[in-house]
Amino acid sequence: MRVIAGEWRGRKLVAPRNDATRPTADRTRETLFSMLASRLGSFEGLYVADLFAGSGALGIEALSRGAQHCLFGEQDRDALDALRKNLATLGTLSRADVRAGSVLSLGPAPRAYDLLLIDAPYATGAGSVALDKLARLGWVGPESWISIETADKEDIAVAGFEIDAERRVGKARLTLLRAA
Repeated sequence: MRVIAGEWRGRKLVAPRNDATRPTADRTRETLFSMLASRLGSFEGLYVADLFAGSGALGIEALSRGAQHCLFGEQDRDALDALRKNLATLGTLSRADVRAGSVLSLGPAPRAYDLLLIDAPYATGAGSVALDKLARLGWVGPESWISIETADKEDIAVAGFEIDAERRVGKARLTLLRAA
């Protein structure tokens, strides 16, 4: 697993030692960030939340491309160890906030995030549940973009959100949403 573009392009990332998390494949990340770049133009200065973060590959990719700050939410101990190691190796701890615990236990946001990257376990519906809760807690603003990665046959439907785009990449489906 490597960073695809930006400041840390080509740098290796470590994955968690267990099978409890499923790292987003390089090809899927490349597709996602291409979709986002065509809509955002630039990642410069963005505030990003990488939820169900695992190794942190999605948030790290955003930071590598110029995001100002990324909050990483993860509860698995091995994933947290890998995430912290990746952030330390890249020297970006000052631009990161790691929250150990369930994404569903996050409280109100101090501000709306520009981009939420949600990569919940497949076939659980946890991504939709998390987005619904976080929207009510101020994590999503009128200009926010939301990406949810699911299994290719899994549907996303969250009240108050519209699907902007969907792409299937291997066994994954990438869905970009905006507040309605």
